[in-house]
Amino acid sequence: MMCCVQYSTSSHWQNDKLYSWELMENITFEEAIAYTEEILLRKDLSDDQLESEISKLVQTVNGARGFFVCFLTGEWHLADAPNISVIRALQSAPKAIAELLVKNLAMSTAMAITHRRSGNIEQADGSHRVAKRTALLIEKVDLTEVRTIAIQVKEAAISNTGAYVDFLERWGYDAEQKQAISQVLTTVITHV
Repeated sequence: MMCCVQYSTSSHWQNDKLYSWELMENITFEEAIAYTEEILLRKDLSDDQLESEISKLVQTVNGARGFFVCFLTGEWHLADAPNISVIRALQSAPKAIAELLVKNLAMSTAMAITHRRSGNIEQADGSHRVAKRTALLIEKVDLTEVRTIAIQVKEAAISNTGAYVDFLERWGYDAEQKQAISQVLTTVITHV
């Protein structure tokens, strides 16, 4: 059940200790990935403890990014069927997670096309899995902030205007990828 990107665990949480709020404020992206893996592997955490730890993680940019990298790409049953603890934890930081969820959905959708074109079916399947998991999280967190950003990214993909044009251009998405992004975001917008 390891995350796709592996980092060594930090002494901050070894020996079954959980991060404090103070340490979480300064967590690095790499530490957040490792900490997410650590808490997802722990069988002794109650749902309330899991919710608390994820809530702390997603309050910071590095924590939220690291959480999503590990959670969406790892071999976690919880990512395919997120429980209420995960959903409430994500809902605790709507501004921090909204843009990340929409961008993760857009990027994984576009990357599935890139991998398919290059004949790498395994990586295309992995990107599709991340997109599917992200869409499920978007549906379950049901946040207005996510819908607002999804509309803006869709507009940028369709008309090449708006706040997210730079995001799409930075990744060099072509017409087919932008069309796929627009389609997946249309589905998300109608369900949120």
